[in-house]
Amino acid sequence: MVIEPGSDDRINWQSLEDFRAAHGDLDGQSFTILGPWLGPDQELFTSILPYFEDLTGATAKYSGSDSFEQQIVIDSEAGSPPDMAVFPQPGLAADLARKGHLVELGDETGQWIRDNYAAGESWAALATYAGPDGAQHVYAFPYKADVKSLVWYVPENFEDAGYEPPETYEDLKALTERIAADGETPWCIGLGSGGATGWPATDWVEDLMLRLNTPADYDAWTTNELKFNDPKVVAAIEEFGWFARNDDFVSGGSAAVASTDFRDSPNGLFDSPPSCYMHRQASFIPSFFPEGTEIGLDADFFYFPAPADGSAGQPVLGGGTLFSVLSDNPAALAFVDFLKTPAAHELWMAQSGFLTPHTGVNTEAYADETLTKMGQILLDATTFRFDGSDLMPGAIGAGAFWTGMVDFVGGKSAQQVADQIQQTWDTIK
Repeated sequence: MVIEPGSDDRINWQSLEDFRAAHGDLDGQSFTILGPWLGPDQELFTSILPYFEDLTGATAKYSGSDSFEQQIVIDSEAGSPPDMAVFPQPGLAADLARKGHLVELGDETGQWIRDNYAAGESWAALATYAGPDGAQHVYAFPYKADVKSLVWYVPENFEDAGYEPPETYEDLKALTERIAADGETPWCIGLGSGGATGWPATDWVEDLMLRLNTPADYDAWTTNELKFNDPKVVAAIEEFGWFARNDDFVSGGSAAVASTDFRDSPNGLFDSPPSCYMHRQASFIPSFFPEGTEIGLDADFFYFPAPADGSAGQPVLGGGTLFSVLSDNPAALAFVDFLKTPAAHELWMAQSGFLTPHTGVNTEAYADETLTKMGQILLDATTFRFDGSDLMPGAIGAGAFWTGMVDFVGGKSAQQVADQIQQTWDTIK
């Protein structure tokens, strides 16, 4: 969707004019972008490129790949990288920075992120890696975020039963107990995902790590400086068990948790009478709700709340994409500055599938109430962290952690499971 410049007063068109004044001298230049986006996401991203091209005279050529992670490494090692790459998570970008394949974006970009993004320190840290010299530099620019710290529910069910979305973590546990005391089932939880069975539980544990511990503990856990069998991690796994291993708290009883497919698990919200009242899952899950479900009316969500004492602040677990430059192409470097403009965010916000922590955007630009609410969760965040399992080595984050969570809901103790995962981590050092 192309919005005619000046035609939509939700968009900060002046920010584009200011950008033109600084970068409008790239006539005839071109640069290439490689990223993971295909299909609708590719269409949405490439709808933003003509604005940059009109402002600068440069041409941007985007290619999407379903094997982006492999392709970017092959192209970089072969000395023929794209001018810019869109990384779906920071680990791969950090690897390429360490090998000298990424261009430094400068301390001023890091400061810009701190000053203009909610939880700016978190986002700046996600963009900062060790270079070939071992020193830390800013090598990426975060653009487009996703939120995972969400609990889904059916407003009509809550209203009929007299329940309110909880404001604190303690309230969430109290509501869980109250629903069970009323003879109903509070939660639907499903870990089934074929060869990836177990991953939904890792998101639970990550959210709980951010609520029970400091962001520094979370970071140390993802790198194994804080061992997987440390008491802090064991406590977070046990906390997940408080919800998932209680037959009164979960639809089908705890025995059904591992065998229920994550795509089917929210169905209980829509049963009549409901088989469950709450479902913790990321912003993508409405894709698996019954056809015709209207978000905000038939189903809604609330932020997975933090402890009442404020010790954890407002942590948000999520994901996002990071733009890095791999050549000395001035048009690619200018594109990073383009992504700093409010309009570069608002033009995608006005369509679909885009959330941003940019505090300078007009939130009225979001296409619907659902995106506005999710965007507000990002803006209210005091800490933002990427999915921890995505930051861990594949053998852990996409292996032992998944299977360990299945073992845990199957009856093994949190300590046993944590010891097992740590043993695996010890073998890959």
